[in-house]
Amino acid sequence: MDFEKIKIKIKKLVEEELFSLEPWIINVGWEEKLPKLNELREKVKDMGLWLPQIPKEYGGLGLSLQQHGEVSEILGTSPYGHYIFNCQAPDAGNMEILIEFGTNEQKEKYLYPLLEGKTRSCFAMTEPNYAGSNPVKMGTIAKKEGENYIINGHKWFTSGFDGSSFVIVMLITKPEEDNQHKRASQIIIPTDTDGLEFVRNVQIMGHPGGGWESHSEIKFNNCKVSSSNVLGGDGEGFSIAQKRLGPGRIHHCMRWIGICERSFDLMCKRAVSREISHGKKLADKQTIQNWIAECRAEINAARLLVKDAAEKIDKNGSYKSRSEISIIKFYCANVLQKVVDYAIQVHGALGVTDDIILASYYRHERAARIYDGADEVHKSRLARSILKLYNS
Repeated sequence: MDFEKIKIKIKKLVEEELFSLEPWIINVGWEEKLPKLNELREKVKDMGLWLPQIPKEYGGLGLSLQQHGEVSEILGTSPYGHYIFNCQAPDAGNMEILIEFGTNEQKEKYLYPLLEGKTRSCFAMTEPNYAGSNPVKMGTIAKKEGENYIINGHKWFTSGFDGSSFVIVMLITKPEEDNQHKRASQIIIPTDTDGLEFVRNVQIMGHPGGGWESHSEIKFNNCKVSSSNVLGGDGEGFSIAQKRLGPGRIHHCMRWIGICERSFDLMCKRAVSREISHGKKLADKQTIQNWIAECRAEINAARLLVKDAAEKIDKNGSYKSRSEISIIKFYCANVLQKVVDYAIQVHGALGVTDDIILASYYRHERAARIYDGADEVHKSRLARSILKLYNS
């Protein structure tokens, strides 16, 4: 199918099927909205648009990273766009690393049901007692005992744990290794394993979580899993994480741009329709005009930066594109915050209600400047890499 036709079909489906659901869908629990979302998932399958980011040999559309970035922008205009196409985080990243690093047994047991949409998964890396910006410091330990690992530790912000059938856990398996980037591994753990304790769903900006949207706190209490559940090899946790995080940030950034475009559209429509006084509209005010001009320029710039990063990752890989990845991560997160904030301001009191989508965007996406590396960390890393060129 021609790529432009694919985008047209996806855009039509999202706008016609999801936009109209938003006043209801953002205000009900996961279990209540799930039947309708699953109905739309079946529609996506029937249209041949399922798994846009996955290679054709695994049942997907086989889009390149850059192409999926363009699709991700369209899907990002609705909170559930990615879910109904089965390319939502963290499942999408888990699919990608299972395809690349999973054994035949792991693929059969974990990957294929995930690709079919029969199961959901999650990824556990962040810990409450260690800074997320320093991933070499983790307290979750897996000790080898015969053919098994015994796991103890504490994770939180395990996104999507509630309702998942397995979790891929980043943990330390080789604490004595001199190279700190060779100490960690990734292990697949079924969520019904004895010793895996669900503590709570962490509330985010007043949202209680639950289902795919959850951010859970979990503990491992002498949790036993087979060594055959190690993903890749022992000590390869960080190299696998790098493979995952680069493309993942492209997906996130293009999703944010989709949110920006939707917010920008709502802002402009509100500006030209809202009468304020003496026959004047919001759009007649220079402050509003400045906001619109700034947002348009910055959204366009963000999109070009992400496309550039995606091209370089496709060509050179994530490791050699680290600077471009850092640039888009902090730049796009700040454009997102600015555009949504201006859109809310233009809508006035309506903007902070759940009658429209903007308040939901604001609650859920403020975290964009924190997760996948806080802005400050990316800026510092980028600056150091630039300054190296001047010190050599």
